[in-house]
Amino acid sequence: METLDVQAPAEGVTLLRLARPERLNAVNQVMVGELHDTLATVGADQSVRVVVLTGAGRGFCSGIDMKHFGPGLPDDSASAGEFLAHQERMAALPQLLRDLPQPVIAAVNGPAVGGGFALCLASDIRVCGASATFANAAIRLGLSGAEMGMSYHLPRIVGTSVAADWMLTGRTVAPDEALRTGLVSALVDDDQLVPHALGLAGLIASHTALGVRLTKRALQHNTDAPGLAAALELENRNQVITAATTEAAAIRAGWGR
Repeated sequence: METLDVQAPAEGVTLLRLARPERLNAVNQVMVGELHDTLATVGADQSVRVVVLTGAGRGFCSGIDMKHFGPGLPDDSASAGEFLAHQERMAALPQLLRDLPQPVIAAVNGPAVGGGFALCLASDIRVCGASATFANAAIRLGLSGAEMGMSYHLPRIVGTSVAADWMLTGRTVAPDEALRTGLVSALVDDDQLVPHALGLAGLIASHTALGVRLTKRALQHNTDAPGLAAALELENRNQVITAATTEAAAIRAGWGR
């Protein structure tokens, strides 16, 4: 592939690296297509239990590549419909990431800006290195600060007030603030970032695939559950389903020894 590097560093773990380091891994038309195809392939692969998403070089993803995106980027003469089609294809990327049955760990190295920030937010777990920075930035270009799922994901992760601060100002968020507000669950040295993420991935991959997948789905759905009763209903169903598997039964039998 031209813009992605896909590796399997451990059993059950896929490392997906955005690979346009000369442009801080900015998203171009080729990357959009390759992400659509690769995420579909990974999602259908039963041998993949966890995905780690990171960037090559000194950046995670600096957003859309306005200078070298490709012919699919609408110009000032484009119709509203053409702009909408482009926006919907871009916005499909965080949706595809969120919809993966496998948990996704974003290992943020350097800037995560605009579309890169959106990919980070759509991941299930976020960890970052000391050089990481985060920014919405669209509002600084005269656009809405709400794009690519940010107005959905960000307030659920850091709270409405913090999300409003970041999205309305477009300011850059340093890694210590990201850790303090709960945007990331860990802040590590840059050279330990990918090993740390792979360690988390390995721990998750050691659990039953069904248990992990249903846990991810319960977290997603119950964040928006109308009440505790609905959340418990889903949790109870998932526990019954997983308890009936032979793999879970073997684990419980081992505990009883």
